[in-house]
This record gives sequence, structure tokens and C-alpha cells, in this order.
Amino acid sequence: MYVEGIRDLMDLLIKHPFLPPAEKDSNTKLIQTKAVDRFFPVYEQALAQSGGGYLVGGQLSKADVQVFEVVLMVEEKLPSILSSFPQLQAFQSRMRNVPAIQKFLQPGSQRKPQPDDNYVKTVREVLRF
Repeated sequence: MYVEGIRDLMDLLIKHPFLPPAEKDSNTKLIQTKAVDRFFPVYEQALAQSGGGYLVGGQLSKADVQVFEVVLMVEEKLPSILSSFPQLQAFQSRMRNVPAIQKFLQPGSQRKPQPDDNYVKTVREVLRF
């Protein structure tokens, strides 16, 4: 349920770098609105009710990793977005401390950075769009 629910938000985030400049502001606002009004309150409530610090029970699941990823991506665009979501803040902190995730988030890891202009240009050339 949680994993399927983030697809909408993830789609907005993934397409953002490839939008025309005139559409980027409205897409950023849409990301913020959907995160704050629709998705984050659901995750906040689930975390509060689970009692185990994770979305589903007391152990790490695929849902946790995927929610962590999408929230991380939103935070990179909108750094203060979690200010009204203490459960999500604590969740993100816990997830950052999982050894494998901590290693993955370190500079020089296999984690891909946010797309820059050069990346967008290359993708456009390769995919011819």
C-alpha cells in the first residue's frame, strides 16, 4: 500500500529535471502540495501507530526503504518540508543510521547525485527528446 502510494510523488520528482523551465516552479509546488497534504500525513500516522519505528511493524521493510528514498528526494528539493512531521523526521534519522544506507549516502558511494544540466543534456541526446 505505501509503496504503491509513492509512485505518484516519485513520478513528479523524476520528471522534474526534464521539464521546460517555465513548468518547473509549478511542478515544485505540486510536489510540495502532494507531499504535505496527501502523502506525508499518511506516513506520519502510520509511523505513529506502528510503535516499532517502521511503517510496518518493528522491522525494516521494502516500504521503509522506498518511503525513505522518496522523502529524501523531496527534502533535496524542499529542505524544510519535514518541519511539521516529527515522526517522519525521526524515521529519516533512523533510516540514515542503518549501516548499509549510511554507507550508501556517503560521498563517493554508488548513489547518483541529483541530475545537473549536463546529465539532462546527455539524456535528451541519447533518448532524442
